[in-house]
Amino acid sequence: MLNPLDSMPAVRRIETNRDDAYAFEITGHISAADVENFYGLLEGAYALHDRIDLLVKMVDNDGVDWSQISPDTTSEGRDIASKHIRRCATVGKSSGARYLERFFRPPSPVETRHFDTEGEMEAWAWLGASPTNSE
Repeated sequence: MLNPLDSMPAVRRIETNRDDAYAFEITGHISAADVENFYGLLEGAYALHDRIDLLVKMVDNDGVDWSQISPDTTSEGRDIASKHIRRCATVGKSSGARYLERFFRPPSPVETRHFDTEGEMEAWAWLGASPTNSE
């Protein structure tokens, strides 16, 4: 029998107190479809704001289906994001959170910083934003 939670999206938007600050919670195993969804959500943000700040919170991350994600997709996503993201805070203990921090490697103009799970409030403060929905 199929567990309905198996089809839950891994990417969930967190509302913030700033129009140009975007935050997402990424939970569990990340599929190629989840990566495409994430890129699509970011493209929507770029359409509304030329420059944004981003917080990505990784929760219980148990890996990414890298074999299903084209290196060209990753490269294109990084190039586009580098033109629109000012600051990116990653939150979590998983290797996925650390990967996102390295995603914007030099010469990218994106300022990145990683925070452990316990440092989430510090991450929000670093961005100058806060969540507005209850979690």
